[in-house]
Amino acid sequence: MARGQQKIQSQQKNAKKQSGQKKKQGHDQKAAAKAALIYTCTVCRTQMPDPKTFKQHFESKHPKTPLPPELADVQA
Repeated sequence: MARGQQKIQSQQKNAKKQSGQKKKQGHDQKAAAKAALIYTCTVCRTQMPDPKTFKQHFESKHPKTPLPPELADVQA
């Protein structure tokens, strides 16, 4: 019967360890994703990861608004 008790304790310890790692890992992913969004649309405040996506967004969502100077030389 001793092995049964050890097995239960080992499973509980492993489950606690795994849940701690998942919480830590999920938080890091959110922070990394947020840090990757460095370009912000001046009209609607939407964030984008790169200038190409930013220019495509600006041309499709805000066609009547003049293009910002930082997007003038970007090729979409």
